[in-house]
Amino acid sequence: MSELTAITMSGRAFRLTRRNIDALMMALMLPIMLMVLFVYLFGGAIDTGTEYVTYVVPGVLLLCVSFGASLTAVAVSHDMTGGIIDRFRSLDVGGASFLAGHVVSSVARNAASTVVVLAVALLIGFRPSAGPVAWLEAIGVLLAFVIALSWLSAAVGVAARSPEAADGFTFALMFLPYPSSAFVPIDTMPTWLRGFAEHQPTTPVIEAVRGLLLDQPVGSAPVHALAWSAGILLVAMAGSGYLFHRRTS
Repeated sequence: MSELTAITMSGRAFRLTRRNIDALMMALMLPIMLMVLFVYLFGGAIDTGTEYVTYVVPGVLLLCVSFGASLTAVAVSHDMTGGIIDRFRSLDVGGASFLAGHVVSSVARNAASTVVVLAVALLIGFRPSAGPVAWLEAIGVLLAFVIALSWLSAAVGVAARSPEAADGFTFALMFLPYPSSAFVPIDTMPTWLRGFAEHQPTTPVIEAVRGLLLDQPVGSAPVHALAWSAGILLVAMAGSGYLFHRRTS
């Protein structure tokens, strides 16, 4: 993968994101609306042993990340079905550079929305007690998961036969944080759901980010979170490369 080509593709993806105002505003506003909804409508009825806004912010960050990354699938699918890939191939632009551009754009979009969500959280009472090192560790865990989900979304975008089909992936990714420890403690869930919630990828990410930001013991959650991210990333990168070659050969 040529670094210069990847940078050029990233710049193109940034411009496409800037033009798609509706999707950009939704990526920024939806997590904020959900956080305010949960804190002020449901927070008083949910007992988490602490202020609910303190408990829920890491989960909302994951919801934000999941939705923002899933938009990559739609953007990639638009390119795959719009004829632009043939033009890229005539310019010797490889699949890795093309997909990397979309992933870089996704990471930047998620970084912006995460900052906005954190700012709103601080305004409504979120008070993290993490030191500089813990903040960096939390950012690292979150960033690793964003990159993994973005590559997974890119693979889905390559495989999807239409942007509408890729858009269905948005729902699946947005749903994943709900059956986890994002909004309620796992031990309050039914036994049949608890097993899934404890062993799905978003739970260790949420537990790691929550513990790090609140200066609480995190146990093995960061290790499990990074392991999930690495596994998803490896499968997604290999799968996206294979699928791109198959669709363009």
